[in-house]
Amino acid sequence: MNCGFKAGFARVDITPPLGTPLAGYFEHREARGVLDNLEANALAVSDGTKTAILIAADLLGIEGVAFNDALRRRISAVAGVDESAVYVHSTHTHTGPGAGVADKGRTSLFDGTEFYNEFLSSRLTDVARLAVADMSSATLAIGRSAARRISFLRRYRMKDGSLRTNPGVGNPEIAEPVGHLDETVRVLRIGRDGADDIAVLNFATHPDVVGGEMVSGDWPAFARRTFERAEPGTKCIFFNGAQGDVNHVCTDPRPGEREGLHPDFDDVDRGYEHARHMGRVVAAAALSAWGKCERVESGAVSFAVKAVSVPSQMPKPEELPRAREYDRLHREGRDAEIPFSGMALTTVVAEAGRMLMLADGPSSFELPISAVSIGDVVAFVGLPGEPFSEIGEAIRAKSPFRMTVLTCLTNGSCGYFPVESAYAEGGYEARSSTFSSSVAPLLVVGATSLLEGTKGAG
Repeated sequence: MNCGFKAGFARVDITPPLGTPLAGYFEHREARGVLDNLEANALAVSDGTKTAILIAADLLGIEGVAFNDALRRRISAVAGVDESAVYVHSTHTHTGPGAGVADKGRTSLFDGTEFYNEFLSSRLTDVARLAVADMSSATLAIGRSAARRISFLRRYRMKDGSLRTNPGVGNPEIAEPVGHLDETVRVLRIGRDGADDIAVLNFATHPDVVGGEMVSGDWPAFARRTFERAEPGTKCIFFNGAQGDVNHVCTDPRPGEREGLHPDFDDVDRGYEHARHMGRVVAAAALSAWGKCERVESGAVSFAVKAVSVPSQMPKPEELPRAREYDRLHREGRDAEIPFSGMALTTVVAEAGRMLMLADGPSSFELPISAVSIGDVVAFVGLPGEPFSEIGEAIRAKSPFRMTVLTCLTNGSCGYFPVESAYAEGGYEARSSTFSSSVAPLLVVGATSLLEGTKGAG
């Protein structure tokens, strides 16, 4: 046992009261029941000198750079760690609330409440303090496996040459999927003296499987709970990865694969039982690696946050009249008068909102990238939005660490980070993104530089 390395775990309930707005879909929804409770899980790691706290919360996201900065200051003060050592990730469940407050000049993506913001801030502060108090001597091991047939590219080139997001199951006009798919499940096994072991799982796809107005942590919550039932004496924390262009929808399903699913309003099949299935598949993949993880040296704990300036995707003046019309019709509940349906309707509504928000700028945004490393082998790197899978692939390829756990929606929720080619191709993500086509290469360079500096600091 490495006496210098310590780790702690804690969990708190963050389920909102009924009536709390649920984020997503550009439609107002309110929680009218609870299918399963939402949680915030925290992992504290220390080398005896420096301590970092990594939190994963069952939320759509936490909005606003200013709000996230204030939240991290609050947690750091109570938990007794550096502000840059606070790493707050949202799993992106679509049957949970969003939180935070939009920065000045930005339209809120979430229909949040002041009450829930304060409740959440208090609970995240609690879980951080509890995780630090739980720390005990620990060892570190790494492993990998794969979760097959539960995550799929959601952007498709159609036979007419156009690009559509979620074009529907069995659509005969589909030509081919577009993008790179990563089915890897990354596992950290943290063994502890006289305390439960800690399993850290990382996989990437959208938790938009349940749908409706009943609160649920979706498949990430099922993955955690399934793993813990299979491995008594283990606590599990889950971090979602580069999931901006991947989800659970198989457009060409095999026999039986649509069991537990039903067609929903936006050409997407959804279902609670399918979320259970996905959680079991991710947990099973992690369990297949658990007993064969490679023991590695822990080493120094390092952390840093770096802001990257990214140009915004401002509209052309001639695009604004139609954007105002679509936005007005949507706000008045007259979507039927907008000449689109399903995901295409969601796309033009989101695009209109983006254009109006950026009609007068700003011309750029500062995006915080966060990193926590453990020795020379393991690092977490978090982006404050939803990166495409290829961005995660590029960052891991350039990372100086053997195990790089990339996480979306970390210390911010700023929208989609598409790859450069997506802007010419079209589709929901690029058309709604507030960032220009340079966002992907800038994030890759920024994250790589941060990781190299974090490793050097150790």
